[in-house]
Amino acid sequence: MAIFLALFGAILAVALPCIGSSKGVGLASEASNGLIAAEPEKFGKLLVLQLLPGTQGLYGFIISIMTILNIGVLGGDPIKRIRYGAFYFIACFAIALGGLFSAIYQGRVCATGIKIIAKQPKDSSKAIVSASLVELYALLCFIISFLIIINIKNINI
Repeated sequence: MAIFLALFGAILAVALPCIGSSKGVGLASEASNGLIAAEPEKFGKLLVLQLLPGTQGLYGFIISIMTILNIGVLGGDPIKRIRYGAFYFIACFAIALGGLFSAIYQGRVCATGIKIIAKQPKDSSKAIVSASLVELYALLCFIISFLIIINIKNINI
């Protein structure tokens, strides 16, 4: 049961942020396609905004891999106590939800940033900064998940 809980957390940690990243990257890419067709020289500036919502999927992937490595699925001592499975599940849950929602909202911000680039290409940095503000919250979730995972084995409950 302990490994099941931890693995369920690992699945959520990678699946939900990847769903959010797919949605966010899709939103930004849809918004940029017309502009790229009309003005292909702006592709480089638009690519940054298209890629930004994809980082949440990477954060979730890292947390998922860390969990799988720590619970003994790929070797080592498997966890046996249900409370440790619950700790891993909780640790994964932070990036799972934070990554899902921040990726979608970051994609929306990137899509509106593309409108800035269409009208004022020199202001592309403003669009990137705005999108990066949303990224901060995914990063906070990633850090919390990371810190909990690396310290679970030190918890004596």
